[in-house]
Amino acid sequence: MAKSGKAPSKDNVKAIDDGWRLLGQHPLFGRLTGLVRLKRATAEEPFPKDGYARIGVSAGRRWHPPGAQPTSFDYAFTFVVNAWMRATPAEWANVLGQGLLHVAMGHVDPRRQDVPWRVACELQAIDLLRSVGVGQRPLDLAYPDIALPGRTLEAMARVIAEDGGDGIHTFGGHGIAGRGQPSWTINDKLPPFDAATIKRLTDILASAIRSSIVDAVESAGNQARGNHRGKRNPNSLAARARSWFIASYPLLAALAAAFEIVEDDATCERLDVRIAAVDPELRLVYINPKVAWTDQSMRFVMAHELLHVGLAHSARRQGRDPFIWNVACDYVINGWLMEMGVGHPPTDGLLLDAELGFERESAEAIYDRIVRDLRLMRRLGKCLTMRGHGKPDILGDRPLGWWRGAGCDLDAFYRRALHEGLDLHLRGGRGNLPGDMVEEVRALQHPPIPWDVKLGQWLDGYFPPIERRRSFARASRRQSATPDIPRPVYIQPMELMASRTFGVILDTSGSMPPALLARSLGAIASYALSREVPLVRVVQCDAGVHDMGFVEPERLMERVEVRGRGGTVLAPAVTRLERADDFPKDAPILVITDGACDTFQVPREHAFLMPEGCRLPFRTHAPIFHFEPA
Repeated sequence: MAKSGKAPSKDNVKAIDDGWRLLGQHPLFGRLTGLVRLKRATAEEPFPKDGYARIGVSAGRRWHPPGAQPTSFDYAFTFVVNAWMRATPAEWANVLGQGLLHVAMGHVDPRRQDVPWRVACELQAIDLLRSVGVGQRPLDLAYPDIALPGRTLEAMARVIAEDGGDGIHTFGGHGIAGRGQPSWTINDKLPPFDAATIKRLTDILASAIRSSIVDAVESAGNQARGNHRGKRNPNSLAARARSWFIASYPLLAALAAAFEIVEDDATCERLDVRIAAVDPELRLVYINPKVAWTDQSMRFVMAHELLHVGLAHSARRQGRDPFIWNVACDYVINGWLMEMGVGHPPTDGLLLDAELGFERESAEAIYDRIVRDLRLMRRLGKCLTMRGHGKPDILGDRPLGWWRGAGCDLDAFYRRALHEGLDLHLRGGRGNLPGDMVEEVRALQHPPIPWDVKLGQWLDGYFPPIERRRSFARASRRQSATPDIPRPVYIQPMELMASRTFGVILDTSGSMPPALLARSLGAIASYALSREVPLVRVVQCDAGVHDMGFVEPERLMERVEVRGRGGTVLAPAVTRLERADDFPKDAPILVITDGACDTFQVPREHAFLMPEGCRLPFRTHAPIFHFEPA
């Protein structure tokens, strides 16, 4: 109890002021301190010995700090602190933080003030206080070590009320005004909070939480990047658009947090960026500050560049022409953004499908349509991407196999970030997304099937498991104790084994490195042995044909003499296998090449095995399996 006539010590007063200042520096509570006015209790205002502070709710216009914009609240919230209580600044910050949460969460509503309700409010506030973390909790107000008795305030209050005195004793004792004392008092006869007051308080708390999350994510992103490319203007349209995605658009929040914005005239001029561009490897989004930006156009462009990254457009290019591939991706992305209503295009010249009929098609399908139509390709040859006329806005040209370390590569990180953002977006009901966009994001999340598995699945269709037959022929094994009694064994029918073969056309031109040849032949041999393929017909071919005949799979795993190393003409090798009398007419053919070859047709079932990033110079409906070069 505060003693009349005895002034509080200067150390106590300083600790309170330091605790309030510490609270104001917190990313969350610093945005809530304007809700209340701090006041030290007088000697005539009693406090129990364990009381720290209480909130007074009275009528009238809410007090606001100097320089702050007044609001239209009809309630005033005053924080009365017990200056005779000894506590550290960190403990005062924790206690005052709980009081701020009581106000911001609407607990001080005059509508309901019964004891179970107040205790439930205290439990809810300190649960959030513990998860957020500010200052240090006083020992006499220790966090409860029991689970909350419900999910909502009403449920908790009901459980506490049903338990009666035991419930109050079990869950109480966490009020900042002292044990058994109300943490807030209604000083006047006030009406309950109306809907507008509750909404204002809710909006203030939600905005504070969002802003604190943005600060935390940006700080973590800066630490992860390890560098700061000059000071960034936090009030620029680009920074505000990025913050908007982090706080309000879960689909792209994680990607936006991972990228740094570069708004520099000289950099954009050096990279020839007219509007914007993105570099997935450097995790940079380039924004040309000379464009007449608006909030909506900046959001559109930011979402456009982040979707390029999240949808793995750089990795999915696979040897395609960079600009035409960028055009195809732009048609898909811009159509989705217009459908979702995310901002507005910064200019009228962007790639939007008004008459070409690209709706609901993938980037790969649009690319194939463009390259098949020479007139369309010439028409789109100087289209405007975000970077400018005739230039892709996806920067960077990393070599194949650029990542060979342990851990998570950038593509996996971007896929996971977009997938988790999609889940949050759908759960939060933040607006409808195009169905085909959701399907594409879901498909990207699943790790791609390894090329050797896909190749094995293709060959499995031609080599089903052999049905084993029992035989009592002389070749069967015998039990040594009774050698006169024949024992059955399983045999492989010779007529079936003779037909279990396939052809391999091996491109041995100079553009095929030895390591690539060795890896592809090793995979073929491993598959043949596991599927009981006794012989493989191998034909090497560069400018001429070098038929190795039928080869046992074990030999392919050893040192193989490679002949050729000249130019690449594979059509004669196809003709050699087609006309061979000893090669089954229904046996499939696998062509191993890097794509730097002639144009040819294979009249029977066939497939291609190629290094990642390589493409054939002609169209084919046959399966193509891409593997990563060693």
